[in-house]
Amino acid sequence: MRWLPALLSAASLLLTAVNPAVAAKSASASKRAPEERFNHFHAKSLSSTPVKLSDASYRELTAAPRDYSVAVLMTALDSRFVCQLCREFQPEWELLARSWTKGDKKGESRLLFGTLDFLDGRDIFMSFGLQTAPVLFLFPPTVGPHASGSSEPIRYDFTNGPAPAEHIHAWLSRHLPNRPHPPIKRPINWMRWITTIVLLAGGATASLVAWPYVLPVVQSRTVWAAITLISILLFTSGHMFNQIRNVPYVAGDGRGGIAYFAHGFQNQYGLETQIVAALYGILALSGISLAIKVPRMTDPKTQSVALLAWGGVMYFVYSFLMSIFRGKNPGYPFALPPFV
Repeated sequence: MRWLPALLSAASLLLTAVNPAVAAKSASASKRAPEERFNHFHAKSLSSTPVKLSDASYRELTAAPRDYSVAVLMTALDSRFVCQLCREFQPEWELLARSWTKGDKKGESRLLFGTLDFLDGRDIFMSFGLQTAPVLFLFPPTVGPHASGSSEPIRYDFTNGPAPAEHIHAWLSRHLPNRPHPPIKRPINWMRWITTIVLLAGGATASLVAWPYVLPVVQSRTVWAAITLISILLFTSGHMFNQIRNVPYVAGDGRGGIAYFAHGFQNQYGLETQIVAALYGILALSGISLAIKVPRMTDPKTQSVALLAWGGVMYFVYSFLMSIFRGKNPGYPFALPPFV
């Protein structure tokens, strides 16, 4: 965030004006025994977690030696800073802190959660040289059975945007081995449950009312035959090829015109697929009519006319289809007049 460098520079001018009494109080608090400090902040966590920190309480909480771990979120929630990422992650951070603390009321994991806002901890932000927010620090213990080889905090950067509480929980668990890891318990979203129940009830009611009208359509052989034929025509003409390869609908022919058919059997255009599907449909309709409709005609003259008509349609359409194949690949060996 661009506001941090300017504010940090301004804050540096105030360092010489620190109240000596406040500094002395902070130094005295940091001299508490690690166990006493842990119990003090753990009691605060049980009533409100994550603990809201200031410069003084942050120094006290993270002071060495410490036989506990501390997870501190450095954030900037004030509207003047326009930190959208801070506001988006804050609910997940609070959910994580509440779930962990509620599942570890006795403090067996030896982990405390704190939040330090920029307005409450300018000196701390400046000491770390932070130029952005939010930043999450995990301070490992310096003494005790879980002591780390380094007293430097482990940093979690939000490079991929706001992380869900589950991701931060997994990150903390990796760095806190051999300790309890209380699970995250999200509150029940009653509005979502109510909305889902209402939608399901409305859908069931609408289905019961419309079922007498929908059932004849669902059971219609004509409807299923039409759906089947359309699907067959689409897929045999290359619809899936177009979807996978994302082919253009049409292309230029190099002479200022439009090319409807691509050269080669491994290339095609979107419009080409539709034309071929229509030709396949006409051929299928001709075959069905010659096989089913024409034999059922009782008038010989009408039957002869229909036979010649459908036969002529099949002949010319099939001739045109073969000419398309020859146009895509001149090596195609078959042809049928008049489209040669």
